[in-house]
Amino acid sequence: MTEPTTLSDDPGESRIQGRQRAASQRGGLVRRRRILIGVIGGTLALTGVGAAAAALLKSPAQVAAETAAPAPDVLTAPVEKRVLSASLVTRGKVVASQRVEVLSAGLTGPDTVRPVVTKVHVKPGDVVKPGSVLAEVAGRPVLALSGALPAYRNLVSGASGQDVVQLQQALAVLGRSRGSDKAGTFGPGTQEAVRSLYKAAGYTPPTGEVEKSAPSAKDGKPGETPAKSPGKPAPVATAVGLPAAEVAYVSKGPIRVESVDAVVGASAGEKLLTLTAGSLVVQGALEVYQKESVRPDQKVEIFAETTGGRAVGTVTSVGPAPAPVAKDAAAAPAFVVNVRPDAALPAEFAGQNVRLTIRAAASKDEVLVVPAAAVSSAADGRTMLTVVSSGGKQTRLEIRPGMAGDGYVEVTPVDGTLTAGTRVVIGMGQAPAAPGGKP
Repeated sequence: MTEPTTLSDDPGESRIQGRQRAASQRGGLVRRRRILIGVIGGTLALTGVGAAAAALLKSPAQVAAETAAPAPDVLTAPVEKRVLSASLVTRGKVVASQRVEVLSAGLTGPDTVRPVVTKVHVKPGDVVKPGSVLAEVAGRPVLALSGALPAYRNLVSGASGQDVVQLQQALAVLGRSRGSDKAGTFGPGTQEAVRSLYKAAGYTPPTGEVEKSAPSAKDGKPGETPAKSPGKPAPVATAVGLPAAEVAYVSKGPIRVESVDAVVGASAGEKLLTLTAGSLVVQGALEVYQKESVRPDQKVEIFAETTGGRAVGTVTSVGPAPAPVAKDAAAAPAFVVNVRPDAALPAEFAGQNVRLTIRAAASKDEVLVVPAAAVSSAADGRTMLTVVSSGGKQTRLEIRPGMAGDGYVEVTPVDGTLTAGTRVVIGMGQAPAAPGGKP
């Protein structure tokens, strides 16, 4: 049998028992509070799962409604008032007033077995000076000299002509005088100047044997021709010459290297490199239907995509294109437009294929313009716009079109009014979808 609880007569013991009972009561309260929190948390978790499931699970009708295409709507654009310009875009190439192809023919020495490129001194884009060595084949150089007339023959002692005059002038530019030689005569003074040119470039000057001049009448009896010694060749002498293959004449102005075909160690091809000289200009290509829109004095924007360079020029002339070779006849342009840059083009433009934007026309003052897509033709041939009022009402308006350019058309109303800011229909489209996929 359990003994009944009795109150202790000891005050200290009573206090201990009271504290124990209070602690027991607090522990029970904490446990009940934890249970309540767990129940509430579980309820909230189940509620969240239910809400997520409700958001993911949709009826077929709801899915169809949310994935359906938005209702069609009209696309509009405002009427604008501005200066209208028409631009024509075509292609062109930057060229110089003179273009010289340096060939390898004749660039061999007497002991050459194979014409191998032994040196290339330049690269595309280089600017070279007269007297410079451009390349070398089988140990023989090609030198650049000033002159407009291409070398067409080998110059030897006693030669005369306009090509000799050009050589003497080119040597004079380099500070090498022809001495006592007459202008146009390849005599000892000119030969010495050529010798000096080759020595400065680091090469042995070309030499050749030439017949001695026949004795004059004063060396024998008047009217007699000096007899040659039987069985002996005519007397010869060694003199400096100038092979046509070892010189490239380029007209005055900066000499630029447009392209290089020669490769050191490879057999020399027909063309070693290409030089240009003189001021750079642009030659563009025009089709037949474009020609009528281009006239002299029109401004042109020049853009080189390769380098990113930009410049501005002016149309100088429009003329028929040269007759193409048969294989290129189908792709050849009908007309060539010549463009002069307003400022000298940098050397990097030489030989570049560029994009030309020609400002073919511009309105004198500001005019009303609409996108070209807004203009349509009625069944009776009238030109119309569809104007949209602020309330959404559409009204057909007859207009008279003017100049067109850059995707816009100048418009003048025939009957009624049209102001900047008015909306006009340019096509049909889809209304933008609202957030959440709903139209």
